[in-house]
Amino acid sequence: MPTINELRSERAKVNASVQALALIEAGGGQLTAEQLVEFTGLQTKFGELTAQITRMEASESMAAAAAVPVDRALSAIHQPAAPPAAAASMPATPRMPSVPGTGMSRMVRALVVAQGNQQVAAKFAMDNHFGEDVAMALNTLTPGAGGVLVPQNMAREVIELWRPQSVVRRLGARTLPLTNGNITLPRLKGGAVVGYTGSDSDIGVTGQTFDNLKLSAKKLTGLVPISNDLLAYAGTSPNVDKLVVDDLTGAMSSREDKAFIRDDGTLETPKGLLAWALAGFKFAASAGDTLQKIETDLNKLILALENVNANMGAPGWIMSPRSFRFLEGLRDGNGNKVYPEMKDGNLKGYPVGKTTQIPNNLGASSNQSEIYFVDFNDCFIGEDETLLIDYSKEATYKDEGGNLVSAFQRDQTLVRVIAKHDFGPRHVESIAILTAVTWGA
Repeated sequence: MPTINELRSERAKVNASVQALALIEAGGGQLTAEQLVEFTGLQTKFGELTAQITRMEASESMAAAAAVPVDRALSAIHQPAAPPAAAASMPATPRMPSVPGTGMSRMVRALVVAQGNQQVAAKFAMDNHFGEDVAMALNTLTPGAGGVLVPQNMAREVIELWRPQSVVRRLGARTLPLTNGNITLPRLKGGAVVGYTGSDSDIGVTGQTFDNLKLSAKKLTGLVPISNDLLAYAGTSPNVDKLVVDDLTGAMSSREDKAFIRDDGTLETPKGLLAWALAGFKFAASAGDTLQKIETDLNKLILALENVNANMGAPGWIMSPRSFRFLEGLRDGNGNKVYPEMKDGNLKGYPVGKTTQIPNNLGASSNQSEIYFVDFNDCFIGEDETLLIDYSKEATYKDEGGNLVSAFQRDQTLVRVIAKHDFGPRHVESIAILTAVTWGA
């Protein structure tokens, strides 16, 4: 008797023959009398095979449903059948959502509880169900001069969390891996000379000049104070992990934005947009804040990029919250909002990022700000996809007001995170800046 797989194989061959005959008519041909008889026979054969396969599938299904474990079948021979016991019911529990960056958060917590002893931290991670990946990372990695190296997969997950918090990343700056701490990108600096020539004239010499964008690792160090009560919690609550991760990523992304926007490249810092921009692409805002002057100033930035044929792959604005709120609330003579799209985060059709890393206290009067218009598709972040973590319960740090704070007195642990990256545009003509902005001051 043929098996079910043999029957299916035979039916597939019948179907292939039917399709071959059908193609004749589909191509405009006509079946002969013999082919018509063959078609009818194949059709009947296909139906018979299908019915036989269906019966065999039903038979297999019933056999599977009636099957019992061997030990139960043997015991049934010697004991009378007993009524089946009711299945024990278990209340449904919602699955705990996974929090991105959980691995690094739990590494930090385990290290603090274990006072820096990685073997003890690994055991703590296993005993408290922190995950085998966390325990393995703690058990196999050796501490370096800058702290404990976070495995690349965990580090990459945390770095990716910076994206929604970092204005420069969110607006489209592209990341590239740093190989041995460096990467070089060639860029076209001067275009070829192209023109028309007569039939007997020499073709002009054409040439292109090239330059390089060189990115080298700069060390970003973040000091993040975290409550000891939070770090000592031994459970796997996603809320605890999220608080730790949010504190770490919030501090790092904020400082990164300042570097990528306004740092000047000295003292081992990246060179930001303000330092990269050409002098001819920096425009002082017009005196006053009439609608016509504002329109003219904003259009200057857009035209600066358009006039040099910038690719405009991912153009966008960066400004301070003060400038954003002024433009978002600006109304014309009829009381209508001039830029209603700003409620959706756009200005003149391009996305807007607002950040406090652009100050409002610039200039002699300490009331000026800046607005940036940049093609972020032309901006690159060279990134070493590793993180180093370390901690101290005794260290002293400065808060945002410049006051010295003792972690020991506050019952805090000061977590240090070290990342390495650099920033730069492939073409400096992709950056335009409006300076001396007093709108909303």
